[in-house]
Amino acid sequence: MVRSGTYLSLLFLVLISFSVSAKKLNILVVTGGHNFDRQSFFEMFDSFPNINYTELQQPEANTQFGSINPKIVDAVVFYDMPKSISEEEKENYFNLLKAGKGMVFLHHSLVSYQQWDEFKSIVGGKYYEMKDSPRASNYQHDVHFTVRIEDPEHPVTKGIRDFEILDEVYGNTEVLPEVKPLLTTDHPKSSRVIGWTHQKEKSRVVYIQPGHDKNAFTNPEYRQLIRQAIAFVAEKQK
Repeated sequence: MVRSGTYLSLLFLVLISFSVSAKKLNILVVTGGHNFDRQSFFEMFDSFPNINYTELQQPEANTQFGSINPKIVDAVVFYDMPKSISEEEKENYFNLLKAGKGMVFLHHSLVSYQQWDEFKSIVGGKYYEMKDSPRASNYQHDVHFTVRIEDPEHPVTKGIRDFEILDEVYGNTEVLPEVKPLLTTDHPKSSRVIGWTHQKEKSRVVYIQPGHDKNAFTNPEYRQLIRQAIAFVAEKQK
């Protein structure tokens, strides 16, 4: 795995990983635009035995997407929160979707691109940064709550039971009606649906709202969710 690699080192890593271990998934992990617990976050990815990952950081990541051969990447995990995106970079996003590259969006990635209306159709929802507006979303740190599994037979949640977690919750978020809910909670400070899946273009997409810090990253059920979400979106569509 490589963290914060240059673009050339990224290509080298993915090509070598793909040729050496075809059984491993080669993924990109996109960060930037929000501070986070880097050590615990990447220790979680280090614990996944069948995944090779390379970190891309915003704002460069959106440009780099345009030069990456989709055939050597199985999925992209977004843990970023950028503010702006150019028309060319939007096209880079859609090229990955049209190529069927799976996408997993985590936690604050739901807040990205407030001015790009179509972004919520990619993720499947939106956190609204709108001060003094009834539509404004909200957050609360350090909340104990129960994550409830809505579909115990789905590949993302299979083998996972309802579990407790200490994490940040988001309230008054928008969840598009066409998504399939996977995770919910009844905590009054949180929106009810906190994890879902849907398809955009040819790509499977999963969003998982928990994931603020080490309390999530070291949680075994949370780790299993992320690992299975990556495997699910990376699976080739028939």
